[in-house]
Amino acid sequence: MTGPIALRGGVVLPDDALSWRFSRSGGPGGQSVNTADSRAELSVDLTAVLWVVPEQEERVRERLAHRLRGDVLTVAASEQRSQLRNREAALARVVAILDDALTPPGPPRRATRPSRASRERRAAGEKQRRAVKELRRRPPLG
Repeated sequence: MTGPIALRGGVVLPDDALSWRFSRSGGPGGQSVNTADSRAELSVDLTAVLWVVPEQEERVRERLAHRLRGDVLTVAASEQRSQLRNREAALARVVAILDDALTPPGPPRRATRPSRASRERRAAGEKQRRAVKELRRRPPLG
């Protein structure tokens, strides 16, 4: 359709990795909604994607495991009335999902201890909440 698409890290999404399906879209659209197949569904076969290093494919499969059916990532778009605009939206969504999955993990968190001032602020806040709740109680009889 548009030629190969370059993703993060040099990964290339070739045209033969994409397959399109179109169907009737629900929602608004008047009379045209009954005749136009405006809903676009884009499936990406991850085995056909040109990965630079195998770690990229492993990272994508791990992060998108909940979205994959076998080796295929599927995204649907039906927000627009036009099939062309839904195709563009589905393609943009796939590129964003794959780019996000390709981002390398950030540095590991270094454990730190709370400062003395933050511990004191927390204790003062707890003391104030206790006082407020104490005032809400019924006074003792006697």
